[in-house]
Amino acid sequence: MVVPPEVTVSRGEDAFLSCSFTHPRQQQYSGEITVKWLAREPKASPFFICSVRNNSMDGLGNCSASGLKHSLAGDPRRGELSLLIRKTQLMDNERYFCRVELEVQRDSYQTATKLHVTAEPQILSLSVAETSPDSNSAPRRLQCEVEGHPLPEIVWLSASRKQIETRGESSPSGLYRLMSSVPYLEEEVLTCRAESELGDAERTYPPSYTLMITLVVCGLLLLLLLSAGVIIYYLRNRGDRVETLTTFLFHVVTCEVKNHGQRACDSPADGDAEDKLVYSAVIPSRSTSCESRSPGGQKQISLLQLLETIL
Repeated sequence: MVVPPEVTVSRGEDAFLSCSFTHPRQQQYSGEITVKWLAREPKASPFFICSVRNNSMDGLGNCSASGLKHSLAGDPRRGELSLLIRKTQLMDNERYFCRVELEVQRDSYQTATKLHVTAEPQILSLSVAETSPDSNSAPRRLQCEVEGHPLPEIVWLSASRKQIETRGESSPSGLYRLMSSVPYLEEEVLTCRAESELGDAERTYPPSYTLMITLVVCGLLLLLLLSAGVIIYYLRNRGDRVETLTTFLFHVVTCEVKNHGQRACDSPADGDAEDKLVYSAVIPSRSTSCESRSPGGQKQISLLQLLETIL
């Protein structure tokens, strides 16, 4: 049986654990081949198991399942027992055992391989925590939790990007996770930086609101542009109404001249004559006309009503 001593992949990638075997009676063997993959311990319960008859001309049966987290990558009838692990995570860092069992004299073979899943440093959280009054430490501490494999180192930086003297209190907070904290003063700007051979990551407290401010400003500018468009549209329509009102007033004067035979501002020939007001109703349209109604007529329309109709 042949397997690589170790396999290394990055988190999120698929891992291919190669495993192959041969035995003297492989060509003549017609019994069942059972493939098992175990994790952590050589005598652990298998997390993957499938079987196929060596002389079968049909498919691989339950060894052909795909799309799952674990699946067989190969044909046991050709001595291919490789395992495919999809989208590996840090929890997949384990020792794996490839095992094959034959019906003849209960033959079995098993060999181990090591899977290394690496991960770049990642800041999981950065927040201020209040300490117990009975504690001898500062009343407030800035806590930073990071994750990565290999486990990253945490460095604290001041607002001027200089490393602060205290390295903080660090302790494991989980598998491939580390927690570090430093005393924190109000309005102090500190940066938690996680470093490893694979890269680095950092986060600053208090968080920068530059992006949020930019989005708010852009939103206000957009609102102003929309408001300006509405105002311009309104003023244009109002200009048309003013033009219509001007035409209306012109026809009012014209109708008065026609009805009186003289301008409204002229005095009557007879000083004792009684002034008679004539109201003219004008309906503005593309072909404008006027209609006169005397005070004793059937209908009187006030100038105010006409103005309200226009505006």
